[in-house]
Amino acid sequence: MNPRNWKCARKNHSLVVLALFLLQHHLNKVLVEAASNVHIVYLGEKKHDDPEATKKSHHELLFNLLGSKEAAKRSIVYSYRHGFSGFAARLSEAEVESIAEFPEVVEVIPNTFLKLQTTRSWDFIGVHQNSPQNNFTENLGKGTIIGVIDSGVWPESKSFNDEGMAPIPSHWKGICQEGEKFNITNCNKKLIGARWFIKGLIEETKKPVNKTEIMEYLSPRDAVGHGTHTASTAAGNFVNKANYRGLATGLARGGAPLAHLAIYKACWGDKGCTNADILKAFDKAIHDGVDILSASIGSEVPLFSYNDLRDSIAIGSFHATAKGITVVAAAGNSGPISQTVENTAPWLITVAATTIDRAFPTAITLGNNQTFWGQSIDAGKHDHVFAGLTYSERIALDLTDDSSKDCHPGSLNATIAKGKIVVCFSTSDQQDIISASHAVLEAGGVGIIFAQFHKDGLAPCGIPCVKVDYEVATQIITYIRRARSPTAKISSPNTVIGKWMSPSVASFSSRGPSSLTPEILKPDVAAPGVDILAAYPSVDTNSSHGYAFLSGTSMACPHVAGIASLIKSVHKDWSPAAIRSALVTTASQIGTDGTYINAEGQNRKIADPFDIGGGQVNPNKAVDPGLIFNVTTVDYIHYICSLGYSTTSITRLTKTKINCTQKSSPGMNLNLPSISIPNLKIASTVTVKRTVTNVGHFSSEYKAIVEAPPGIQMTVEPQILSFNSTNQNLSFKVSFYSTHNVQGSYKFGSLTWTDGKHLVRSPVAVRVIRFESYADI
Repeated sequence: MNPRNWKCARKNHSLVVLALFLLQHHLNKVLVEAASNVHIVYLGEKKHDDPEATKKSHHELLFNLLGSKEAAKRSIVYSYRHGFSGFAARLSEAEVESIAEFPEVVEVIPNTFLKLQTTRSWDFIGVHQNSPQNNFTENLGKGTIIGVIDSGVWPESKSFNDEGMAPIPSHWKGICQEGEKFNITNCNKKLIGARWFIKGLIEETKKPVNKTEIMEYLSPRDAVGHGTHTASTAAGNFVNKANYRGLATGLARGGAPLAHLAIYKACWGDKGCTNADILKAFDKAIHDGVDILSASIGSEVPLFSYNDLRDSIAIGSFHATAKGITVVAAAGNSGPISQTVENTAPWLITVAATTIDRAFPTAITLGNNQTFWGQSIDAGKHDHVFAGLTYSERIALDLTDDSSKDCHPGSLNATIAKGKIVVCFSTSDQQDIISASHAVLEAGGVGIIFAQFHKDGLAPCGIPCVKVDYEVATQIITYIRRARSPTAKISSPNTVIGKWMSPSVASFSSRGPSSLTPEILKPDVAAPGVDILAAYPSVDTNSSHGYAFLSGTSMACPHVAGIASLIKSVHKDWSPAAIRSALVTTASQIGTDGTYINAEGQNRKIADPFDIGGGQVNPNKAVDPGLIFNVTTVDYIHYICSLGYSTTSITRLTKTKINCTQKSSPGMNLNLPSISIPNLKIASTVTVKRTVTNVGHFSSEYKAIVEAPPGIQMTVEPQILSFNSTNQNLSFKVSFYSTHNVQGSYKFGSLTWTDGKHLVRSPVAVRVIRFESYADI
């Protein structure tokens, strides 16, 4: 062979080998990356005060795992270095197993999803503008910063104008992060900062956000409305004549209209929110200097333990609380089923949802001139003429299919439904008025009358729609069955205030007891969360007139965040536990008609502590509670210890040296403003201890008022607490003894301390057990 040809052949052979090597390397890299998923590596409390030193330690740990700085840099998604220490990184299963063995690692878990919990209300709970009865008239949250972890914000809304706002607080260290259709000019003295977090979502879905599939903005701008609504509920500025299509017209404002807002967008439309993004939002909020955090986010039962990173709300809020930040969270929307309450960590304020005294009565006029009433928020869609009226079962595509009864999509005969108002009768929560209205519209119907056992939560439909109870629906159906050619007309709704008994607990509001730690009574309090009018994204970014009604514990949560801001602006040195205590012990159990608050559900009943905790929040009383139950971070650590976690894991979590082998106080003795005894054995006594701090007149005497749960002997020692200038902290013990000799369900009572001016009430829940392994379902 010609030497020149031989050289060329050898060169070509080398190139082929090199190409095969590079291809194999690329394939290996692709396979490794394909097999890698984002995991959160939690290291507990920070070891370094300098965030950059903490970040460097994260890269060093990954370098030790992966063997190169480049691999470590490619792997890391987030570095958590402000409120706590940890990082999110792309790791294979083998790498997860290896890093979990590192001595500094507390826990490694995969990135998972959580979901969002989806005007007049402030007057209803007593926060009136310029009222002499209003304890907050002068400050209205002035000087405080409320952080909102949610779906972003619509900055053009008038609720976020900064007219009358004080300068940005000096302790603020955040930024106004730019992005799609959002720049630094969108922030002001009201909306002082905004950030967005999406890396966790992108890594989890393995693809960027497809804007042809969902409407989203890669910025703090809100595309779905949830975050805008919650932020304006907590701290929206004053807006005159706010309304939804002419309904509920009035002065819109947040609970703390002079508080500043910081937005942390970690939730993305129907994709939800990943734990990696939520933890980064907490981390940045702690760094930025917020005073209050509102998180209308949660995960459904079964719940994860409080030191499990899959409960990012519990982990993030623990570190926030340790830094003095009050964290408020939604109780969840899985009611009225018991044991479904979410966000049950004892350092959180967990909020249930209730109705307010505003209604939107809507007349339904039948062809025989009878008039019945329902409720609707569908204004502006009515032609006010009679149309044919039918019952959904009469126009079913399949007469043997029960799904037509409550108008499931595709269940109706379009030929018969066309041009008619359809009555849909729902006997479960499997169908709602929005889905039913779409089914009727798809079939050619022109209106819907929707019967449901509960009346909480209205929604706009594509056609005139009105919600009625079973009694009204039955009478309308009776007319349909008797009339030869039944007709009806749906009128426009009206706004009526103060004529309905309220509040009542929304049927969707999740109920206690906690399925994870029943000795921690949850929810803590209840607040308005049904048909709440607040800011909402407009059709375009140049419009500022958007307001909408939403319902959910997501709407109740920012009400309490706003109230917490009001309290913090008056009592700047109060701890998160003190604020929670003030809210719980001053809450009300009585409705506007002077009777006990009801709880909506399959059967309406008097609300108990598992429905409303201490009761409906009362902001004016909460600012002057008389006594508070304080809890320190060390107390929470001892409580976590009592749950059976190891000394090592607790030490890493909290940077606190503690010996968990020592006898720790169980949850029943955690100094909470409520008492829950889930396992009171027959013929035995359980005694709990509490300590109260006097925040009223230094020389006060409080007497105990005991309302024992039925069948329970409940005694308090001492029965009188006398405070003086040298002793503002006093302890007492409460003992419980069962007079029953059979396994029982939870019974409820209360313990109230009074000095003649204040009523400091602790809700009490007790369950008598005969068999330790049996739980009452």
